[in-house]
Parts: sequence; C-alpha cells; structure tokens
Amino acid sequence: MKVSSFLYFANFWLKTVLFKKKDPILGTVILTDRCNLKCKHCSVNNITAIMHPYPQIKKEMQTLYKMGVRILFFCGGETFLWRDGELTVRDLVIEAKRMGFMIVNVVTNGTQPIDLPEADLILLSLDGDREHHNAIRGDTFDTIMGNVKNATADNICFYMAINQINKDAVRDVCMIAKETEHVRAVSFNFHTPYPDTRNLLLSTEEKKAIAGTISQMMDEGAPIFNLKSALPYLVNNSFPTPCHQCLVIENGKISVCGRCIDVPGLCDECGYFFVAEYTLLFKGNLKIATEALRTYLKYV
Repeated sequence: MKVSSFLYFANFWLKTVLFKKKDPILGTVILTDRCNLKCKHCSVNNITAIMHPYPQIKKEMQTLYKMGVRILFFCGGETFLWRDGELTVRDLVIEAKRMGFMIVNVVTNGTQPIDLPEADLILLSLDGDREHHNAIRGDTFDTIMGNVKNATADNICFYMAINQINKDAVRDVCMIAKETEHVRAVSFNFHTPYPDTRNLLLSTEEKKAIAGTISQMMDEGAPIFNLKSALPYLVNNSFPTPCHQCLVIENGKISVCGRCIDVPGLCDECGYFFVAEYTLLFKGNLKIATEALRTYLKYV
C-alpha cells in the first residue's frame, strides 16, 4: 500500500470514529449477474444475465468516487465474462485507477484465464479441496488451479464461503493458499442464508469450531486475510449491521452494505467477515484497528 493511501485511510478512520460519520469508503460495482456456474450456495446468478454497458458502469464508478469511495470492487456474476465490444474487466480496472481509486479489486470464480496485473487483489472463489469445492461449484477445481498457476501476477487471494458442505475443508484451503504460487492469502466468510440456501447455514457451535481452526491456522503462519479479534463477533453475530462505510451499486441502484440488505432479517444472520471487521473498525475498536493495520499492510 502506498504511503499516500495509508495516510488517507488513517485520516478517514479517525474522522469516522471521532465524529461518528457514516461516509462510505468501500464500494462494489456489479458488472453483470451472468455466470458460467450454478453454485449451490449462490442466490444471485443469472437472474437477468445482462451485461451492463461500459458507459453505465463508468457513470456508477464516478458516482461512488464522488460519494467518497476509494476502495473499489468489481463483482458479478462472473466478472471475467463481462464484455462491451472489445472492452473487458481489465479496461475497467485501468479506468478506475485513472479516476483515482486507491485500491481496485476484482472478484472471480477463477474459471477464466487470469491476466490482470493491474488489480490490487483478485479475490478468487475456492471452496475447499478438490472434493468439497467440486461438490459446490461443479468440476472446476483443476481448471481454477491451472488458471492460478498461469496467472500473470502475484495478486490472488482465495475467497472461501464456509457452509455445511465444505465446513471441514478450511485447513485444506489455508494450506493450498500457503503453498500455491501467485496466491497471497485466503479470506473467509460464513454462509449468509438467503431463503433458498438456508440448508447450508452453520450453527453457532459449528461457527465456533471453524473460528477455532482459522485462529489456529493464523498462529501456525497461514496467510489469512481476516482479523482474529473479529472472530467471536462473527460466531455470535454480535457485530453491528449494516456497514454504512460500504456501498453496492447495481444497475443504478445503491444499497448500503450489500444486496442482502433487501432481504428481511438477513442482516441478523450475516456471515460476511469484512462486514464485521469494518463495522467494528469504524466503531473505534482499537484491537480491531491495530490488527487491521498490520493485516492490510501485509496483504494489500
């Protein structure tokens, strides 16, 4: 992370905590909901299968920037499927950097070739070892690992959503991240139970056991891009929601925190680690702030 970016974010945190501000800093643009997979835990793929055009996406980026967002994510659907003529997600990342976004990340399922050195992080969904991952996402594990091997930059972070199918594969993903070239770290979430995926919801006791595994793997030196001190809040869903510092924009509609905010009661069962980490950070939790500083300087 550049010194100028660090100072900007530190100043934003200080003003947010001292003056209890709710200004956003992180924004996500949904490029499309078209996806080449039908993952068992996903509720937002191929509802419209529309590729939003470049002028619209650029306008949405400008909107977020004017609102104060400086950390930008591109999400789908599958982001690497996005096209507008000859334009690809790479053009969007380059444009976002030109606009002044300080950190630009892309979320992908990893089934497409990974040639995106301009992104700060590529959050790539890996949901277990071969057996557990394929049980959720179809026969894609070997394709993904081949794409990771052939990636053109060391900017990949595995992104695992933990649920009833893959809850015993956390250690495996940590070890794969540690041993795989081009991979910086792994970031976890607990499954957030949209109405059609409630069967994958983890119990409090299961989350507690998984948090223990994650904590142990951190102690053993696994490259985990999460905050240990936030784990108890995630186990008990005792962190405040929504996260006012995070916005999502999709087809012109802006949502605070995420798309799931529109589903009644779902915030109370939120499993997104970053939501817990960010809400606690901007509430002034000094332990979280200290750990966040150390973790972000290491992996971003």
